[in-house]
Amino acid sequence: MTEQQGTRPHAAAKPARWAADTVATMREGARIRLDYSAQSLWRVDRMIEDIRREGPPFAAVESVLRGFGAYAGEVIVRQTGAEWWATGGDHWIRTPDGRLWDPVEEARRCFGGQGSLRLLCRDATAAG
Repeated sequence: MTEQQGTRPHAAAKPARWAADTVATMREGARIRLDYSAQSLWRVDRMIEDIRREGPPFAAVESVLRGFGAYAGEVIVRQTGAEWWATGGDHWIRTPDGRLWDPVEEARRCFGGQGSLRLLCRDATAAG
């Protein structure tokens, strides 16, 4: 699907910015290219695992995890035509089949050793 920036819902503004910032930071700081493909989420899962192994407190990596989750959400949006939804400061993805996904929370789960952004994307892009 092609995307027209002018028609994106307001709820997409923050997560789209977080995702773009994450792409730029990874490219410039870590020399890792994220291209909004489902395959790139393998790298993101590994980066979160590496961070987790270093043992930083959650508060120190919360914004990084938010960026990784927003990036995964943008991958899903671009692959399925999903839309961002915002409620009470939380940002969710609603796929065209009506299912709701929380990629930012999934990034937090990854940090806790319980989740996978790659698998979230696989499930969200599968026919519902």
